[in-house]
Amino acid sequence: MIVVRAAGPGDGDALGEIHAAAWEAAYAPFFAPEFAAEGVRSRRTRWHARLAEDPRTLLLAEADGRPLAMSWSSPSGTRPGLAEILSCYAHPDGWGTGVAAVLMEATLARLRADGFARAHLWTLRDTPRSRRFYAKCGFAETGAVRGADFGDGRPLEQVEYEREC
Repeated sequence: MIVVRAAGPGDGDALGEIHAAAWEAAYAPFFAPEFAAEGVRSRRTRWHARLAEDPRTLLLAEADGRPLAMSWSSPSGTRPGLAEILSCYAHPDGWGTGVAAVLMEATLARLRADGFARAHLWTLRDTPRSRRFYAKCGFAETGAVRGADFGDGRPLEQVEYEREC
């Protein structure tokens, strides 16, 4: 059974574990080993502060009681009137289970309830798994591309996706 709920003050470790495990599996291969290891460590601890800022923007999906996917969204900082899904990660143990798709539908429903008609997101160009997932969820590429520097001075290309909420 998959349940999606707002993340609460005690969920920082669960959010961090989901983000770190997913980031390590999908993104670490793009970076030098030392930089990737630090990226995994930092992702395990950053969510406590974000929960303190505005927990309403963070959703957590659990499958049979185990936290396996998370999303973070807000009004877009670059596209007035749109929402932006800033993070959407599933723990590799949850890949292929449907937990991420249920989370995405809940995220879009939350954004609709908050008055947004459309949402956009960015993902790395060279991550076919995430790109297939977003397309399966009804997102379409906008044609926009940008470089994203994760802190190592080597920007990676991201592509933008958008859909109705």
